[in-house]
Amino acid sequence: MLKRSLQITHKLEPQPASRFVKAANQFQSRISLEMDGHRVDGKSMMSVMELANHQANTLTLLVEGEDEATAIEVLGSILEKEIT
Repeated sequence: MLKRSLQITHKLEPQPASRFVKAANQFQSRISLEMDGHRVDGKSMMSVMELANHQANTLTLLVEGEDEATAIEVLGSILEKEIT
């Protein structure tokens, strides 16, 4: 399992969240997002938007599976662009 933590400076809005979920669903790996101890499925738009309502300073991307190295790079870049 690979992890990448990002400092949040902007709230994750619906359109960027949709881009993230669409990209996450292109990978075979299990994708999760964690914020303030609350972990959700990164391939579910409803779950990702649930995190948008949490107040925290750090978001952690967790990826586990055969294509985890590529997935964490691609998805980490999307999040970095949108929330930092």
